[in-house]
Amino acid sequence: MFTKTMHQQVFLLASAQALFQIVYVAVMTIGALAGAAISGSARWATLPIASMFLGTAVMMFPASLWMAKVGRRAGFLLGAVLGTVGGLIASLGIAQNSLTILGAGTFLIGCYQAFAQFYRFAASEIADSTFRPRAISLVLAGGVAAALIGPALAQLGGPLMHPQYLGSFLIIAMLCLVSIGVLQGFHVPPVYAAVTDKDTPARPWLAIVTQPTYLVALFGGATSYGIMILAMTATPLAMLLHSHELGTAAAVIQLHVLAMFLPSFFTGSLISQFGVLRVMLMGALLFVGHILLTLTGTSLLSFMSSLISLGIGWNFMYIGGTTLLTSTYSPLEKSRAQATNDMVIFIVGVLCSFSAGWLLEVIGWSLMNLILLPWLALSVLSLFWLQRRTTPIK
Repeated sequence: MFTKTMHQQVFLLASAQALFQIVYVAVMTIGALAGAAISGSARWATLPIASMFLGTAVMMFPASLWMAKVGRRAGFLLGAVLGTVGGLIASLGIAQNSLTILGAGTFLIGCYQAFAQFYRFAASEIADSTFRPRAISLVLAGGVAAALIGPALAQLGGPLMHPQYLGSFLIIAMLCLVSIGVLQGFHVPPVYAAVTDKDTPARPWLAIVTQPTYLVALFGGATSYGIMILAMTATPLAMLLHSHELGTAAAVIQLHVLAMFLPSFFTGSLISQFGVLRVMLMGALLFVGHILLTLTGTSLLSFMSSLISLGIGWNFMYIGGTTLLTSTYSPLEKSRAQATNDMVIFIVGVLCSFSAGWLLEVIGWSLMNLILLPWLALSVLSLFWLQRRTTPIK
């Protein structure tokens, strides 16, 4: 009975993840373009996306601590409500030609993202030890729907209403509303709740976050998200600057997001077979491949190939980092451990998304990616360091 409920709830979380990712990808596809249309500057164009990540970073700890008191379901529902309101406010910002109001709307969408980041942790909590890596992967695999639908909806909504992109943000608000209905069916199985009641006392926060395994998982997650966000934010702007059409840029983002989430169907199995550290290392090498491919020019093939390599690399490093992280805390420690991890990741996301337009304008697409190599080198070294220090985690 527990196994059946476990699989049902993981499927429901995957559905909620799909809806959230459609919203996220839609904002990533047209957020900078809408910002550029209002501000008239590439330097400020990424403000709506940076505001979204700021909302996520600000809300991460309150979301985790509040869910520790009221439960995952109440938190997930509140997040979807915030996303709905955020989509409506962003639409108002487009209608009023106000970058400030648009940023306020995407800030609330970022708050929704903060709650949605715990979908994968909720999956790990309701799954048994053998199913856990696959449960995390399957929830993130909900992003495959986002790859197919997100850019298309953003592109469809662009010219649908006047001014441009108003329809896109209204569609985003409606998707958040649908997710409220989906999440009504989510419940933590009572078997899991009974297990957590018997857990050992929680350790101090500092003892949790200074563990070598925790630090490597955190650094891997921050690296994967930061590098991915920098490139993904800049790509639509870079492509338009190099005479590609909006539809072409949307297609590249679509391929990128497919590459991010399609491997999720087998990443969990790869982790079980080869170990989490090897899978994360494979992801880092794919990031290097992305950087080298950006040096081949600004043709459509160059953008497509580099963003596909970036997407697969993110999948391996991010799922690997999440799996590694879940081995470092007990159920009673989860709220602080998870919130610290994701707050740091999204602070890095804020910095990378906000700097993407400026870096693109000042040093260009290829060099912007090339300067990321030292960051990746540190990530690879941290993985080898943990490999030598501990028994590889399977």
